[in-house]
Amino acid sequence: MLSRRYEGEIPKNICKRKKTVHQVTENASDADLWLLNSCTVKNPAEDHFRNSIKKAQEENKKIVLAGCVPQAQPRQDYLKGLSIIGVQQIDRVVEVVEETIKGHSVRLLGQKKDNGRRLGGARLDLPKIRKNPLIEIISINTGCLNACTYCKTKHARGNLASYPIDELVDRAKQSFQEGVCEIWLTSEDTGAYGRDIGTNLPTLLWKLVEVIPEGAMLRLGMTNPPYILEHLEEMAKILNHPRVYAFLHIPVQSASDSVLMEMKREYCVADFKRVVDFLKEKVPGITIATDIICGFPGETDQDFQETVKLVEEYKFPSLFINQFYPRPGTPAAKMEQVPAQVIGERQQVLVTEESFDSKFYVAHNRFYEQVLVPKNPAFMGKMVEVDICESGKHFMKGQPVSDAKVYTPSISKPLAKGEVSGLTKDFRNGLGSSGSHTSAASQCDSASSRMVLPMPRLYQDCALRMSVGLALLALLFAFFVKVYN
Repeated sequence: MLSRRYEGEIPKNICKRKKTVHQVTENASDADLWLLNSCTVKNPAEDHFRNSIKKAQEENKKIVLAGCVPQAQPRQDYLKGLSIIGVQQIDRVVEVVEETIKGHSVRLLGQKKDNGRRLGGARLDLPKIRKNPLIEIISINTGCLNACTYCKTKHARGNLASYPIDELVDRAKQSFQEGVCEIWLTSEDTGAYGRDIGTNLPTLLWKLVEVIPEGAMLRLGMTNPPYILEHLEEMAKILNHPRVYAFLHIPVQSASDSVLMEMKREYCVADFKRVVDFLKEKVPGITIATDIICGFPGETDQDFQETVKLVEEYKFPSLFINQFYPRPGTPAAKMEQVPAQVIGERQQVLVTEESFDSKFYVAHNRFYEQVLVPKNPAFMGKMVEVDICESGKHFMKGQPVSDAKVYTPSISKPLAKGEVSGLTKDFRNGLGSSGSHTSAASQCDSASSRMVLPMPRLYQDCALRMSVGLALLALLFAFFVKVYN
């Protein structure tokens, strides 16, 4: 009997049924039930997850929760009364959905074990619907061997539990028979595969390569540096195989050894560099992807600059940068936090516009990056010195320096909105001497040779001058005709 924890009764006959989730939701319709998976939501995961739950509740939907967040903290207030599928119970999603539709609250959060040994998770041969019929995603193990201080996944998925090699190979064979041409191997840490069952990642990969048909490809997922170091030679050979993508995702997270120690990553920057340098040498053209966490508790400016130098040195073609988010219940959430708004750069910006929402003035630095500044009329059209205090996806925010000078780039006061540009001084003066045709604004502003002219009056003056010119031209023409005749 599988260890399990749940609220509400599940009919025994449901446990023997074999349906796909699609078949169940056909009876309920997607408009009636939402299945929310916290593991697919990026930071800040809890906030997005909570908002999705609130939205579903406001629309009176039936809700089933899955993923790391509800597994790790099922007693959160906002999860009360909701059905939850544990990360090792996803193969029972059909029965949980059916009972939730009936109005029951069901929770399956137990760990799967076989003779006391923790199993990898759901069976690999369960029926499913692929998001892309050409790609099969196979999880080779669940959990991990690390205890990173910022990670919530370990709380939910526990220690490493690997699937046997023969089950993984059988799943790959079945996928190819169903028309799949690309396989992705995934897990929390593919490099640690097999350490709990007496094997290793290269052994699995060589077995899989044997069954990959001509024209199909294998892609390897994320591996942490510690568990790939001892297999570098074999990994280089595998990544050079014509049916294996020369790609590897190796998260570094930080290039500061002190920060890595606080993260409990169990490697140093030199280990990461050794892995990358070796693979780049032995696998020509390999793509190395990596991850970086910015603003981890205790990170200093020097720590950050070390990470910047690493990025500049290796120029990673694929780089995932995340701002640190303190996940509740993790050790890192209890550490002294680095203020998120600390940016620290002083820039000269030119203010030229008002923001779309009318809350800020829009300025640009010398790199034409958009900087929002407080809506102070004295700043418009001026060069202002600001401290960058916040950044968004397409903008930065600047706080004017208190003792900084405000520079006026223009030689003279700008034209008012609606004023006509391009009029010569003589033309303006001529209009100014036409008495009734001169506006009060032109008389007051004669020193600067500028005037505000009502548009209809301007057209009348131009028409008058053109009429006089045409009359003079007609007289000259008549004169010459008379002389030569």
